[in-house]
Amino acid sequence: MSTYEFIAPCHFGLEAVLKREITDLGYQITKVEDGRVMFSGDQGAIARGNVFLRTAERILLKVGEFKATTFDELFEKTKALPWADFVPQNGKFGVVKASSVKSKLFSPSDIQAIVKKAIVSKMQMAYNIEWFPEDGANYPLRVFIIKDMVTIGLDTSGAALHKRGYREDSGIAPIRETLAAALIMLTPWHGDRILVDPFCGSGTILIEAAMMAAKIAPGMNRSFTAEAWENILPKKVWYDAINEANDQVKDDIETDIQGYDIDRSVLKMARKNAEIAGVDHLIHFQERDVKELNHPKKYGFIITNPPYGERLEDQESIKGLYKELGKGYERLDSWSLYMITSYEDAEKYFGKKADKNRKLYNGMLKTYFYQYLGPKPPRRRD
Repeated sequence: MSTYEFIAPCHFGLEAVLKREITDLGYQITKVEDGRVMFSGDQGAIARGNVFLRTAERILLKVGEFKATTFDELFEKTKALPWADFVPQNGKFGVVKASSVKSKLFSPSDIQAIVKKAIVSKMQMAYNIEWFPEDGANYPLRVFIIKDMVTIGLDTSGAALHKRGYREDSGIAPIRETLAAALIMLTPWHGDRILVDPFCGSGTILIEAAMMAAKIAPGMNRSFTAEAWENILPKKVWYDAINEANDQVKDDIETDIQGYDIDRSVLKMARKNAEIAGVDHLIHFQERDVKELNHPKKYGFIITNPPYGERLEDQESIKGLYKELGKGYERLDSWSLYMITSYEDAEKYFGKKADKNRKLYNGMLKTYFYQYLGPKPPRRRD
């Protein structure tokens, strides 16, 4: 069975989380860079990576890597790659995205055109034909050039992996599903512990947590571009991955996962999203102001993405919001709180300095993941 190398992009700052996920799936990490993790595996890694990884943005099948400082060099080295091993004669192929950082070749449109031309030239020789119908399966390509090092990969995912399929409407300033999952993984929370999000919005953090608790794989209810690549992996590989995912599901568990928001329409959206995700029975949504934040039990978790106050007219209300969150946290004996925000004065108005602070990027927005660590619960007796 062939061994391939894969590239899994992720949010900047979450490489270690994704690395752990990939290792837990049983694959070998080959390199870690800012915003992406490389790993090796067989053809099954294409299906299992797409179905099971919660924090990867997509899975790219690496075709080649080389240094190029001129367009001639880009053309010749792209042409030298074994394209017929990846793209069949009737395959539809093109560069859907090209990016360049600190490199001599910096025009995305020129990079896309030259890479496409080089592939056509190579495949004309390999298949001994002049014209390609491109009426078969789609083989989209992505090209990254960083400090003159060119990496070319086939996009096995299609739509980005944060698009699980459950979020029909996102509301205002949503957090991506992949980032929400990573935030949960950065905490000690697990399914038998209490979890509250007092600014739940469309419910993304809570839905991701409930899916983890019920062991619902994030990609088991969506499709992927590589499902049509029967020249690389047969349909059985996909069926095996989905069967593996179905065997793990435990949706008859009991959880204490709660989401609050003051916007009734947003809560309606959150309930709908949870229903689509198959976890509506595991989450309790409630119309509730952060001023009413309280819970009778100990050792719970708050994981939340409060408003950032991006507009100047919101600044005064944002101060009060973080003050109320801080007061609510004081009422929760022995709880831990984790919040992601770009608001620079979050700690000041929350009223307490975080035990840990991690810089993350929510898209292009620099944010901070403030971590307030409560005590561990006493060990249960069997």
